[in-house]
Amino acid sequence: MTGLDDRIARGMRSQLAVRDERVRGGERPIGWKVGFGAPAAAAALEIDRPLVGFLLDSGLLQEGAHVPVSSWTKPMLEPEIAAHIARDVEPGASWDDVRAAIGGLSAAIELADVDPPPEDVSAILAGNIFHRHVLLGPVDPERSTGDGIGGRVVVDGAEVAATDDPAALTGELVEVVRLTAELLDACGERLRAGEVVITGSVTPPQPVAPGQRVTAELGPLGALTLHLT
Repeated sequence: MTGLDDRIARGMRSQLAVRDERVRGGERPIGWKVGFGAPAAAAALEIDRPLVGFLLDSGLLQEGAHVPVSSWTKPMLEPEIAAHIARDVEPGASWDDVRAAIGGLSAAIELADVDPPPEDVSAILAGNIFHRHVLLGPVDPERSTGDGIGGRVVVDGAEVAATDDPAALTGELVEVVRLTAELLDACGERLRAGEVVITGSVTPPQPVAPGQRVTAELGPLGALTLHLT
């Protein structure tokens, strides 16, 4: 893991060991997640790139699913844009290479349980950046950047968050995917065809609770809904 912040290197070693163990146990990798890319969050952790975690098929939800969160400590919901990778991203790939590797975008919802508080970079990574579940919408194969995509979160019919500039919190989408590929390469992994990258919450993460019906609307990418129990 040459060239990485020592905290990130330690955390990724622990995280990828857990991923490998779960894959050996029968779970299937489906891609990667990005976290703490928002300027304020990155500054608080003193990091110069977003953190990266893994996604497995065991955490994948269906549209309209009922998700039990009552045992969680601090359930949070994040509306995200998912980049679907159509070809392997080679080491040292340029921005143009990465854009060409993106085969389309979709709406996504991530559910996380933010416990313990996010203070230690290595611990955050070792815990897979608090990830619990992901919901992915239909892919729009004509899109490879976040241009023209807004977002909002609606809880029980009331809007609780909205943005018309998702990159303000996540960074520019293709660059986020490029940084993800770069970090994976430094860790001996590769961003591969068929994987998905959820690129960070386009609004501040929203606290949620049992009994709520939550919808994330990602403009032209459509809307996704979950019922929390």
